Amino acid sequence: MKINPELDLVLERFTDVKPEIVWKAWTRPEHLKRWFVPAPWSIAEVEVDLRPGGIFRTVMQSPDGQQFPNLGCFLEIVENKKLVWTDLLLPGFRPAQAVQSGADLPFTAIVLLEPHGKGTRYQAICMHQDAAGRKRHEEMGFHEGWGKCFDQLVALAPEIG
Repeated sequence: MKINPELDLVLERFTDVKPEIVWKAWTRPEHLKRWFVPAPWSIAEVEVDLRPGGIFRTVMQSPDGQQFPNLGCFLEIVENKKLVWTDLLLPGFRPAQAVQSGADLPFTAIVLLEPHGKGTRYQAICMHQDAAGRKRHEEMGFHEGWGKCFDQLVALAPEIG
């Protein structure tokens, strides 16, 4: 995959956690709910239908209880290796409008897992429609937020494995 630095944001990490455990954390609602937003925020609801066109829905909740729904669909699934979803499409590949998906910053996300030593090389890539969207996402704290979420995933890994 070719990264376009003007449109894409990338978080790359290496961990001792095996790809199969990282995969479970990403694809099972009971795990995803526990790490997929930086604390002290939380995930109030998760719905995962792990197939192309299947639903990927989360409801983020702020510390004061305000909820932010996000709705999209999976595009590609390669077990233990690759997970692709977007909020530009609704389940069943229906075109979305921002009001439908909850996305005021639409993007397509790609999570790549590659065995590395006894663990995993992890890449989270967010592809944006334009440079302004990429810049806005970066300024919102993409690297810090997605990095903190990954750290939370790693901390949860012993309970998953």
